[in-house]
Amino acid sequence: MFQSNKVASLGLKPVVAGSAHVGRRQFVASVAAVAATGLAPLARAQDAGAIVLGQSCALSGFSGELGVQYSQGALLCFEDLNARGGINGREVRLRVLDDGYEPERCAANTQRFIKDEAFALFGYLGTPTSVAALPLLQQEKIPLFAPLTGSQVLRQPNLRHLVFNVRASYADETALMVRQLIGLGLKKIAVFYQNDGYGQSGLEGVNEALALHGLSPVATATVERNSADVKGAVQKLVAQKPDVIVQVTTYSASAGFVREARAAGYGGQFYNVSFVGTSALSNALGKEAEGVVVTQVVPSPFKTTHPVTREFLAVLGKSGKNLQPNYSAMEGFLAARIFSEGLRRAAANGKLTRESLVAALDGLNGQQVAGFPVAFQPQGAKARFVELSMLTGDGKVRV
Repeated sequence: MFQSNKVASLGLKPVVAGSAHVGRRQFVASVAAVAATGLAPLARAQDAGAIVLGQSCALSGFSGELGVQYSQGALLCFEDLNARGGINGREVRLRVLDDGYEPERCAANTQRFIKDEAFALFGYLGTPTSVAALPLLQQEKIPLFAPLTGSQVLRQPNLRHLVFNVRASYADETALMVRQLIGLGLKKIAVFYQNDGYGQSGLEGVNEALALHGLSPVATATVERNSADVKGAVQKLVAQKPDVIVQVTTYSASAGFVREARAAGYGGQFYNVSFVGTSALSNALGKEAEGVVVTQVVPSPFKTTHPVTREFLAVLGKSGKNLQPNYSAMEGFLAARIFSEGLRRAAANGKLTRESLVAALDGLNGQQVAGFPVAFQPQGAKARFVELSMLTGDGKVRV
């Protein structure tokens, strides 16, 4: 049994690495205030000489908890880096703008970052939002590092020097799910997915994995993005009596589906891809989280057998921040840790440019950072990091 991943207090930190922290309500209020005033300029006096990164992600809405935790983990790493002298004496500053998991807002945020001359983009959250920003990235040739999505759309060969994916793909995650389920003799698999590029990517992963065994989903049903209206999907899938329902949705929709399906008498299992947000889903379900499975694309933040976990917990303990370890913060920390190594190498000759950053990141491919295998590009038959975890009814995670 591992340490609880249930967050008693999100303890939100500022959107600028190195500043004093504020509470969740104050932080969310400040995000709303900035949005209401049309977004204040991001290029500020204190950023003179700093390496400024832009992050567009959900800080509110149905995916807000996931975005908040990811940003917290990244800030934790960058603040520690800055305390140790930054990159050749330059601080790394992360600017975060709320897009509510809406593509149009993400594109507008990206335009803002470009206007204010952000050095690179970091940790965008979600498939539809990241895809909406792609034309701007391609036009400006500004790299996007570690988007929180496993979509194949962001893994196309023509994006090799533009989008650097740290996490495994949804195809990697669903392949592991299906292998385990088939091994257990569970072949009646249904899919509940978000009706957009994210959900479609997960559905395609399940279809491909099942096809290797001569199978296909017994049924599929959808939910709209930023919605928790799952009643119709529950009725459709439960009627087919599947052994397992694979969920490719956000934590709000997933939690609502689990509750309503169980209330309708469904006694099978639920599997979720990592984008659901482990602690967010656990928080939403409470005791009803018991037995729900989530694939993970980073090591457990509760097991100190992995080097990056030990580093994460040591930096967290030293920081004094009111942040409970969780998978999403761990992923943000890991992404920032790898990016920082790329920055360090890119600036080794004394001149940091986007071109030197891209070259340095290319050089990291196939290596390890803090014990984690970096695989921006496929490594032949070598699989990316994916493992299964199971939630308990008391806020813990078993792996």
